[in-house]
Amino acid sequence: MSKYVAFNNDTALSYVQELGQFFPANAELSCYEFGDGNLNLVFRVQDTEKRSVILKQALPYARCVGESWPLTLDRARIEASVLKKHGDVCPEHTAQVLHHNRELAVTILEDLGDMAILRGELNQGNTFKHLGTHVATYLAKTSFFYSDFYLSAAEKKALVQEFTNPELCSITEDLFFDDPYREHERNNFPTALEEQVSLLRNNAALLIHVAQLKSKFFSSPQTLLHGDVHTGSLFVSPKETKLIDPEFGFFGPIGFDLGSFIGNLLLNYCAQNGRISEIPKRRDLHSYLLHTISTCLQAFEQQWLTLASTQTRDLALQAPGYAEQFLQAVLQDTMGYCGTELIRRTIGLAHVADIDEIEDDTKRLAVQKQTLLLGEQLILNAKSCHSTDDFYQLIISFVH
Repeated sequence: MSKYVAFNNDTALSYVQELGQFFPANAELSCYEFGDGNLNLVFRVQDTEKRSVILKQALPYARCVGESWPLTLDRARIEASVLKKHGDVCPEHTAQVLHHNRELAVTILEDLGDMAILRGELNQGNTFKHLGTHVATYLAKTSFFYSDFYLSAAEKKALVQEFTNPELCSITEDLFFDDPYREHERNNFPTALEEQVSLLRNNAALLIHVAQLKSKFFSSPQTLLHGDVHTGSLFVSPKETKLIDPEFGFFGPIGFDLGSFIGNLLLNYCAQNGRISEIPKRRDLHSYLLHTISTCLQAFEQQWLTLASTQTRDLALQAPGYAEQFLQAVLQDTMGYCGTELIRRTIGLAHVADIDEIEDDTKRLAVQKQTLLLGEQLILNAKSCHSTDDFYQLIISFVH
C-alpha cells in the first residue's frame, strides 16, 4: 500500500500485519482507534499477550474542525523526524519511532499505554516527583545539541531546511500571537470576560511585547523545537517521563518549548482554585506545581550551562560569559512565551480541560480572570528578570 488513504481499524491492522516486524508470525491481532486529539487518527494494535504498538496517521485536515481546515500531510514526516532526532540525544524522555511511511503519513510508535497523560493526572490531583527534572533534561539536551553551540553552520542550515514547517507554524503564529489580541471567529470566551479582554487588547505595551515574541518566533532558528510542549503531550509514570506529538516541530527560539511547559503548569495551578475545595489539599498541589516549575527552571539552566561549558564546538561561542548571557535571554523569552500560552488557552481556540471542565461557572470565570492577568504580567515583566530565581519570584508574586 503506497497511495494515501485514511485508515480504519481493519486497514490499520492489515498494514501492521503486512510489515510483519512487531509481533510473532502467528500472533492473533486486534486493533481499535482511540485518538481524541485535534488532528490525527491513533490506533492501538495488540496481540493476545498484550504486546502492542501505536499506529498514528495524519489526516489531510484538522480532525477537530473537518475538511474545511485542510492541513499538510508532511507534518507526519516532521513529527517522526523530530522524535528520531530528539531520541538520538535524549532517548530516555522521547517516544520511540519504530516505523514511518511518508506516503501514507503513518508512524508506528512504542506503546506508552502503561503510562498516563500528564494533563489528566494533574486534573485528578496526582503528582510526579521527577517531572521537573525530566522535562528540564529533555529540553536542555534537545535544545543544546541542535543549536549553533554544537552543530556546524552547514549541519544547522541543512536541518533548518529539512524541518521547515510553514503550515503548522502558521497555526501557532495565529493562535499564540494574533487571534487573542483582536476580534476573531476562532476565539472563545464568556461574555463576562469581555471587559478584561478589551483592556488586554488595548494595552499598547503588551502588544509591543507580543509583537517582539512573534518576531523572535519568526526569525530565531536557535534549535530544533518540539513545538507543542503541553501537559497533553507528556506521558508520565512515577519513574518515567516521555514526550510525544512534535508535529509542530521546527527550528525556533529555545524559550518557546520551556515557556509552553511552564505555562501549562500554571494553567493547572490556577485551575485548581476552581477544582479543589479542600484548602489543605489545594495548597499541597499548588506547592507541588510551584516546586516543579522551580526545579525545571534551575535544572534546565544547570544542565544547559554544563553542556555549553563541556560540549560547545564553535570557537566564538566558547567566549567566557557568552553562554550565560545567551541563556539569560532564553529565560526571558521563556517567561514571555509562558504568558502567551496562558492567554491563548483562556480566550483563543484551543482551551484546556483543566479550566473548561470546572463545573461551577463562577469559579471557572475567576480562574479565567486569573490566567489572563498572570499571562499579561509575565509578558510585561519578563525582561526585568535576570536569573531563574527572578523568574520564579515573578511567578510567585502573581499567583498568590
